[in-house]
Amino acid sequence: MNIDRYNKTLFSFLHSSPTPFHAVDNIEKYLLAKGFNQLQEKEQWQLENAQSYFVSRENGAIIAFTKGEKEHPEDGYRMVAAHTDSPCLLVKPRAGIQTDSYLQLGVEVYGGCLLHPWFDRDLSLAGRVCCEMKDKSLKIFLINFQRPLLTLPSIAIHFNREANTGSTINKQKHLAPILAQSVNEQLPEFEALLSRQVTQEHPNVTIRKILAFDIFCFDSQKPCYTGVQKEIISSARLDNLLSCHVGMTAIGKADKKLNTLLFCANHEENGSSSATGAGGSFLDSVLERIIPDPETRRRSLAQSFLISMDNAHATHPNFLEKQEPEHKIYLNKGPVIKINANQRYATNSLSSALFKKICKKAKISSQEFVMRSDMPCGSTIGPMTAARLGIKTVDVGAASLAMHSIREHTGFSDPFLLYQAIEQFFTSSFHHRLP
Repeated sequence: MNIDRYNKTLFSFLHSSPTPFHAVDNIEKYLLAKGFNQLQEKEQWQLENAQSYFVSRENGAIIAFTKGEKEHPEDGYRMVAAHTDSPCLLVKPRAGIQTDSYLQLGVEVYGGCLLHPWFDRDLSLAGRVCCEMKDKSLKIFLINFQRPLLTLPSIAIHFNREANTGSTINKQKHLAPILAQSVNEQLPEFEALLSRQVTQEHPNVTIRKILAFDIFCFDSQKPCYTGVQKEIISSARLDNLLSCHVGMTAIGKADKKLNTLLFCANHEENGSSSATGAGGSFLDSVLERIIPDPETRRRSLAQSFLISMDNAHATHPNFLEKQEPEHKIYLNKGPVIKINANQRYATNSLSSALFKKICKKAKISSQEFVMRSDMPCGSTIGPMTAARLGIKTVDVGAASLAMHSIREHTGFSDPFLLYQAIEQFFTSSFHHRLP
């Protein structure tokens, strides 16, 4: 696989995954096509060596794994982890707001959004709808309007002369996007629009009524290349669907002779404390079923290694003072190892050294990110997973700009370079020699 071919599949995954639910659905379809067997948490599992499996929880998180043909459980697992959610605007349950002739939507801010870029974009809607059917059963449907459907217009500078110097955004008053305007017709009802979309995307179903929904606003613009030589990728949700795609592709191509595992969690952007988040029970419960014996499971975890993947900050050319001067990070220069003295990242000298050996074997370079000492640091699912499982962990990611914006940027080769590292990891026998 070359970079162009890899990025083509990445672009398709990004555009078709506007919500965590769609991302998990796309990962499931990919794994099924690669011969993985689907499991259900509520059913009994009969696992066999040299077989690959996956299980999802509440449409938002997924774990895939292979029981290696030539390895025992106590030999350990090569694990990678990422998260399916991205900062965005989430529609409120009672969504419709009629303001004069406009129908607007009430929204909440999900995660640590960079809010200004959401204005004046061509937004659409997608998510999960829970419906009562004609026979009174409950069913869940994914929907994606895809086309530009709503907008969040800025106030003209004539009414806000400080817009370019010190403008603030009131999350309650200023973030309600316009969905429709009534001129000669009555404004539509939001739930009627959802019902119509469900029947369009899922024909031959009869809905009695919509009971609840998780609907997200998203940027309808497709991923694209920028730069004179197309050296930069611009897209929504690079954080962290880029890493989910890396993990999905790598485990789909991994040798079934070895023990491998992929964990894509939900709700990282708002703390991970949920049934589908990394702070929940999902990974623990799956590991208990893969390796039922507690003693064997502890021995396996002691021999395992986790690569937690989440995008890393590249040095911004307009804000050089924001970067640690001795740890500049560049696009297209290889995966970034993320380090923090206060364990906001799980990396330590041992896990960093192990990842560097993986990169060397894959014939790619790596970089090291450290936040300025006078600035707070973000975090990932790495530290909480390492703490709970007692597993050696390194935090890494693809270099990126404009993290948490509606439109983020990474290097043309960065996703593929990270993939090459994970592909090498899934074929390596280094863990037998862990200190």
